[in-house]
Amino acid sequence: MMQNQNSLPKRVMIYLIVAGVIAGSSRPVTAQDELSAENVLAAIQKGRRYLISQQLPDGSWSTETASPYKIGISSLCLLSLMNSGLTSDDPAISRGLKWLRQQKPTLTYEISLMIMALTTAKEGAKDSLLVFSLAQLLEKGQKQNGNDKGGWGYSNSGNVGSGNPDRSNTQYAILGLRDAAYYGTPVDRKVWEGVREYWESSQLPDGGWNYSQNDGRQSYGSMTVAGIASLSIAAAFLKSSEDTNPDGTPICCQPPEPDEALERAFRWMARNFSVQTNPLYDSWWLYYLYGLERSGRLSGRRFFGTHDWYREGARVLLARQSKRDGSWRGESSMEVQPNIGTPLALLFLSKGLAPVMINKMKLGPRDPDNAEVVIGDLWNRHPKDVRNLVEHISTLPKWPKLLTWQTLDFDKAVANQNVQEVLQAPILFVTSENDLNELMTDQHVDLLREYLINGGFLFVARGCESKSFEEGLRRLIQRLYPDGLNDLMPLAETHPVYRSEYLLDPANVPLQGVDVGCRTAIIYSPEDLGCLWDKRMVVDPPERKQDIKTAIARSLRIGVNVVAYVTGREPPNKLDEQQLVSTEDDTDTLRGILSIAKLRHSGDWDAAPNAIKKLLLTLEKSFGVVAGTQPYKIPAGDPELYRFTLLYMHGQRNFELSPDEIRNVRKYLESGGVLFADACCGAPKFDASFRDLMQRMFPDEPLERIPVDHELFSQAIGHNLESVKRRAPSNDQNDQALNPVEREGPPFLEGISLNGRYAVVYSKYDISCALEKQTSLSCIGYSPDDAAKIAMNVVLYSVLQDVTPNEP
Repeated sequence: MMQNQNSLPKRVMIYLIVAGVIAGSSRPVTAQDELSAENVLAAIQKGRRYLISQQLPDGSWSTETASPYKIGISSLCLLSLMNSGLTSDDPAISRGLKWLRQQKPTLTYEISLMIMALTTAKEGAKDSLLVFSLAQLLEKGQKQNGNDKGGWGYSNSGNVGSGNPDRSNTQYAILGLRDAAYYGTPVDRKVWEGVREYWESSQLPDGGWNYSQNDGRQSYGSMTVAGIASLSIAAAFLKSSEDTNPDGTPICCQPPEPDEALERAFRWMARNFSVQTNPLYDSWWLYYLYGLERSGRLSGRRFFGTHDWYREGARVLLARQSKRDGSWRGESSMEVQPNIGTPLALLFLSKGLAPVMINKMKLGPRDPDNAEVVIGDLWNRHPKDVRNLVEHISTLPKWPKLLTWQTLDFDKAVANQNVQEVLQAPILFVTSENDLNELMTDQHVDLLREYLINGGFLFVARGCESKSFEEGLRRLIQRLYPDGLNDLMPLAETHPVYRSEYLLDPANVPLQGVDVGCRTAIIYSPEDLGCLWDKRMVVDPPERKQDIKTAIARSLRIGVNVVAYVTGREPPNKLDEQQLVSTEDDTDTLRGILSIAKLRHSGDWDAAPNAIKKLLLTLEKSFGVVAGTQPYKIPAGDPELYRFTLLYMHGQRNFELSPDEIRNVRKYLESGGVLFADACCGAPKFDASFRDLMQRMFPDEPLERIPVDHELFSQAIGHNLESVKRRAPSNDQNDQALNPVEREGPPFLEGISLNGRYAVVYSKYDISCALEKQTSLSCIGYSPDDAAKIAMNVVLYSVLQDVTPNEP
């Protein structure tokens, strides 16, 4: 084969760089590295191994100084292990549950933790009766009168709750009853009314809480986060049953009721926040961190003041983990025992790592006396809407069992010019009755556009049937996409969102959307979905009418379908920041030794506009200045094709090339170039057109499957592609819900071989949309990680050819 003399140094350099990257990729991750899901999960695994090593032969755990609390310690260890990834099928959990079911707890802490462990195991009817009886003990132990009404104390002479109530026993009783209620155990509404009264009446003037009525100490961190979590839980069980108008329609447009107790507590946390210690107290640091996780997650807050509570806490925990055995120890009290400190740390890390499914946009004119307050709070007329939707999704089969949400102050994100703050969740939910277009400056629009370009999704619901809201939304979309190619249009009846989880009737669910590239990037509901989500309760009030129950269930199904369409039931990790694509125009100057040209054709040649940008960023990050950060977009007839290392094309629709264009591309390929193509989301129209093109371009050379043992799939080129993941719906009938299945095996790539090398590499399964991370449940193709590996190997294979493009 002919070899261009000038290509040898380039080939050698690329090969050495690739080999160096691959060889160096096995470096162990340490706590000193930048915080990522990888090193947090490594820390969790070490802590988990430590706890398993400490389990006693009978399945329990204990400590040297806490033997009277063996049931509580064992429950705590089981709870942390299950939240960090183990299930009841794992031997350590199975042994622990067997031991736990034989115990007769009498202490408030132990009863509560036992309920939490049993309900987390999710073994259904096996534990229903036991959970019910334990919940009954807690209900009876709640103090019914006096200054501490609604609280719980320690046990005394076998009577749960006897003695003076305190905030710590009380919060654990609340946690146990909450989990029991979610498990299906009825809990009297009066219990939750008492809980609210207890915490509101015991709040100190500064907004925090101390340990008990007779404590005499100032507010401190662990008790304040206990108050935040407890009030958040109680509120979820105390929705009024008077939620319909006389005509049966839901009451939706009342002003939101402010929760002054919670707001004062949030301000206390902002003033006193710490993850190094228990604020304003000298012990129980790890106990505080577990409470901090709970208060942040249940209240939907990523920040207390300016503090990102999970990232700051995780960094400290990773730094303080024992390098010898993977355990954690507090600095005083019972936490110095690693069988207590370790499970508390694991619960913070694992539960706090729960994926953020939805950001709820906070936006609007600010109170001049308090910049945290939006005047009228019209963005949050239904404060529990997104929380209730996400909690509901967490209960569904095939979904992660712990998902979360958070409020996103969009004005702050704009001020920080940080799209990563918005990208922490795959979905940004917006609801209001204000004109969104008037609320958004050009800087807001720029950030929103960048969020959408980088794979974000906008879910919009109209509040209070506001006409100005919908009109403003249309104007906003015109500002986002001023070329007029992306309009808000009714979704087609065949749109996959109508069957991504449940079968929805398009005639009765009037959704609209904006299509951008591979996907619908904005979905708009003219209904006030948030109003009905806000009314969802674990247990319906006794007087609630069936019509409103049906309406709530319908609204939740719409929400679930949109979330399923966007995420494929696989939300991204909350810690790993996304690689951002540039919004700058393509440069005219070749940079580096690798360049890729996107081939224009008569179809939707730019269906995934950022796919190659993502790939080029990955290449540049891995290999230094090897590639430019922008692909080049050129027509197939351009005589300058020879300047490019690789031609790339994709689409979803039918397309054609002219005879002159076909001859030009063929000449490029016969001179040593490579054409890489894929059908976006497995689009059959593009697939048919591409096969026809290849037949016309190379009538004597078949497009055939590349053998799975070819070097293209080997680590000698780049990644070992022996096994990759590919997803496809198990049925493609519009009258059935999508039920995607994931298959593993070698990639299915086809190619045309010229002189012993593949000049054409084609995938009938999606790669491009996966590179953009913009696939949906209906997208037939490879997972984002594996799509990137396949594309990387194809690019490197094109560089490492013995024949390189020769200028004619």
